Amino acid sequence: MSVATMFEEFISNLAISNKETISSSYAEITKTLNKHFRDSNSEIVNSLQVGSFGRKTGINGISDLDMLYIMPKSKWDYYNNSQNGQYKLLSDTKEAILSRYPRTAVSIDRLVVTVTFTNFYLEVQPVFEQDDGSFKYPDTKNGGSWKITKPREEISEISTADNAKNQNLRRLCKMARAWKNKYGVAMGGLLIDTLAYNFLNSTEDYDDKSYLYYDYLSRDFFKYLSELPEQDYYLALGSNQRVNVKKKFQKKAKKAYDLCIEAINAENQNNVNDKWKKVYGRPFPAVAKIATESLSASYGISWKNTEEFIEDKFPVDIREYLKIDCEVKQNGFRKFLLRDILRLKIPLKSKKDLLFKIEANSAEKPYQIYWKVLNRGEEAKRRDCIRGQIVLDEGHGYKKEATQFYGDHIVECYCVKNGVVIAKDRIRVPIVADGSDYE
Repeated sequence: MSVATMFEEFISNLAISNKETISSSYAEITKTLNKHFRDSNSEIVNSLQVGSFGRKTGINGISDLDMLYIMPKSKWDYYNNSQNGQYKLLSDTKEAILSRYPRTAVSIDRLVVTVTFTNFYLEVQPVFEQDDGSFKYPDTKNGGSWKITKPREEISEISTADNAKNQNLRRLCKMARAWKNKYGVAMGGLLIDTLAYNFLNSTEDYDDKSYLYYDYLSRDFFKYLSELPEQDYYLALGSNQRVNVKKKFQKKAKKAYDLCIEAINAENQNNVNDKWKKVYGRPFPAVAKIATESLSASYGISWKNTEEFIEDKFPVDIREYLKIDCEVKQNGFRKFLLRDILRLKIPLKSKKDLLFKIEANSAEKPYQIYWKVLNRGEEAKRRDCIRGQIVLDEGHGYKKEATQFYGDHIVECYCVKNGVVIAKDRIRVPIVADGSDYE
């Protein structure tokens, strides 16, 4: 499979599978609000799809959707002069939506009305359009105020830049989201789009290139991200409004850069797809199934591959930060943290007790926690003990395990909210061999 074929199929795999359902929800809410505020049944006018969906940079699994509803100008004096007018505007919007979706969870947040559907939620922001095309929106914090947003400028700029960069900008934004979801990088969609925009504007190398050069495009983009100075915010493309940085991303970008180098060096090898999967995850195309089955048959594989994948159970749309660590102890001896052991390159042998714990989680409750323990290596195959099943946490926020045999094992943790994986983390458990492993 050529580089161009691999990446073209990769982009195709990232297409939003429930796009019609999402568009239908936008239309129905628009119609509901038009009926309430204007006595109109239009499903199109007076609303604007914004966020990643509106900028056309979202990928399959997108769950955080945004919509502006443009209020009649005649309502401005009423809400601006009313006591707690910002909250009243959100409350009236909520009640109108509830009249259409009485069995759906509809709630007021600080800035928006959130409508929670199956596998995605839509944040509706009632706004008043200004003469310059910007919008005033309600902020209920500290008694209420009006703030300015400029999403049209962001949508216009990304469209213009995408055309100028041979349709590479939106594709790069989508590939970056796949990487973000693979490694649990807590980056918002507007930040990703802004950084991809800044990168392509910093070079002309890809102005006339396409899929055939996406291996080098990936390499150079992650190198660019890894070398960015750490800062609290960037200026969004088009609008120049502040877009905050939730968590540092440079270290994980450097890891992605290193993996890109490995994948590029394996271009003519049978495992090149697997190399790129390490960068972008499951959406990246695998080698032809028939070839894999033939190879397995020729080697007489007898172990059962019991690994499960979180993408088969829930949409993945990472936007929060999750960190796990592990306490290591044996027979009451002093406890160590696994990340410290890995950092100091201390050998981890078998017959140790492991306690995996959540160290940090930026998501707000309620949510569910799931764990996955995957045994890798020849010893796991010999014992037919791959595991890899995804199991619900029992409510403790930890998982007990033990080092039974050598291999480079993996433990992953997922935070699921409203049916969507919004945060994840993983940790390696490299157990070295000793004599007892062969007994």
